[in-house]
Amino acid sequence: MLLKRLLLTIAICFGFILSNAENNKIEVVFPDILVESVPYKIELTTNTSLNSTELIALKNNTPLHINQEENQQYIETSFKQGDHLEIQYQNETVYTSEPNPIPLWFSILPPLIAIIMALITKEVFSALFIGLLVGTTVIFKYKGFSFFVSLGKGLFAVVDTYALQALNNPDHLSIIIFSMLIGGMVALITMNGGMKGIVYHLAKYAKSPRSGQFITWLMGLIIFFDDYANTLVVGNTMRPVTDKLKISREKLSYLVDSTSAPIASVAFITTWIGAELSYINEGINHLGIDQSAYQIFLSSLTYSFYPVFTIGFVLMLIIKNRDFGPMYKMEIKARKNGIHKSYTSEKNAQILSEFETSENVKARWYNAFIPVIVVVFGTIIGLFYTGWDADTWSDTHISFTSKLSAIIGNADSFKALIWSSLIGVLVSIALSTIQRVLTLKESMEGLVNGFKTMFNAVLILILAWSIALITEHMHTATFITEILRVVKVSPYWIPALAFIFSGFIAFSTGSSWGTMAIIYPLILPACWKICIEYGFSADQTFPIFYNVVSTVLAGSVLGDHCSPISDTTILSSLASSCNHLNHVKTQMPYALLVGVVSLCIGTIPGAFGIPTWSLFIVGFLILYLIIVKIGKKVEV
Repeated sequence: MLLKRLLLTIAICFGFILSNAENNKIEVVFPDILVESVPYKIELTTNTSLNSTELIALKNNTPLHINQEENQQYIETSFKQGDHLEIQYQNETVYTSEPNPIPLWFSILPPLIAIIMALITKEVFSALFIGLLVGTTVIFKYKGFSFFVSLGKGLFAVVDTYALQALNNPDHLSIIIFSMLIGGMVALITMNGGMKGIVYHLAKYAKSPRSGQFITWLMGLIIFFDDYANTLVVGNTMRPVTDKLKISREKLSYLVDSTSAPIASVAFITTWIGAELSYINEGINHLGIDQSAYQIFLSSLTYSFYPVFTIGFVLMLIIKNRDFGPMYKMEIKARKNGIHKSYTSEKNAQILSEFETSENVKARWYNAFIPVIVVVFGTIIGLFYTGWDADTWSDTHISFTSKLSAIIGNADSFKALIWSSLIGVLVSIALSTIQRVLTLKESMEGLVNGFKTMFNAVLILILAWSIALITEHMHTATFITEILRVVKVSPYWIPALAFIFSGFIAFSTGSSWGTMAIIYPLILPACWKICIEYGFSADQTFPIFYNVVSTVLAGSVLGDHCSPISDTTILSSLASSCNHLNHVKTQMPYALLVGVVSLCIGTIPGAFGIPTWSLFIVGFLILYLIIVKIGKKVEV
């Protein structure tokens, strides 16, 4: 009996010890991805409430502060390789670990590998994919898996984690839908003779080389909503007119190329705007900026020196009837000998035929004008509808421009763009079928073909969103910020660096969209953080931030104009039936000249606070003087 009681007492004591040990068991929850030198919130959880005064956290034997929040304990700290974390409770060690964080400099690998691969392969899709794969492989390797297991898991993570998360976002899906709808509308207004009507209506006024170039330039501005449609429609339609007027194919290509991307990149209703807003949105995530991507885009337009200078430079060349460099030689040759040779191959003809209107379709300018106007005004109405605030509008102490800015800032621009583009498509279908230009079946087929033209853009967007997400997880912006801080780069020079770097990448890859996809998520957070750490207030930071937003876009377009592998440069050559290398050779001096003036007269002084309106005046004046002093009259 005594032995029985003794055994029972031992069992009870042992159970109490086990129970107490279980109660003291602490689980330490690390973030899924741990990067070196980046502060993280480490949660401490247990199956019973702990007395936080008896809980001690040590990193390398140095006490850490334990925070209490809603019955939850956590510590905030960063880790380096070799750090040791120990958790004690009631003077007993209950947890110990040596975290294995990813070195911070590894965070630059995904975008850096993407850039290097793009330079080597001259192709953006595989470059972005490989950059993603490098990032996911690194993440799994530092979770303790072997290299080949990490590579396999990383390959699947590109699709099942990053691509899915990129698509599982209402704003991203809105951009895809908007881009496809605009692509469909462009196809419809091309098939129903709308584009043809606008071009033919304007072409009647081309009576001389100067007026022919002016009409070409004007049409490039009017067809502002898509650079591809602009290039192919204007180039193909004006080529017979410019040939008759003895304007060189090289000059036609330059006119087409220099009014397509520049106007499409700064107009607020284009196939570009969805991508631009997306890239800006990825760049400003988690910065706490109380402005929408659309509001930031509109504010950045005051720093859009290169696109505006390019459009103005072309107009001044036309008005003064002057050229210089290789372009002058081509123009003199065309005036003397006329245009004889076509460079359009069978393959190129097949590409161009997708944007040609059937000869049986009558040119009707209003078939394009009405849908475009519907989209423009529909977007404006949508912005007002989604951002309307009666109290703000009725406040007499706020100026009219401030009220507009507040409404646009509060508006859901993605909804407005979707609504307006959908109505634009429906109006295009109605115009086509009511006039019996197209049957309903042909309209639907044209709409689907228009969707297909945006597939490459959508694929780049998905890969770009995925790259942006992985750079966010790996804190690439933090690494870039640290580098710029170490080399002591002044915030005033960041816009210039962004312009040069974007131009170089776009030149090397031939893709302005791919360049923006890589650069925006990196440079925008870095710019904001450096300005704040430099001691700038938010009001002082915004002008530089807007400048950077604009220069990434401007540098991308400049690189596109100079690159022989750029899609728009190639399409300009095709649409104009111009020798491609001749187009690049004659356009590059003009593009580089405008780029240098934009950088030295616009971007850099603008970053130092000089009013942009004065910089535009000075820039145009310098370009005008260069044309007058260096350019030669194109006369035979």
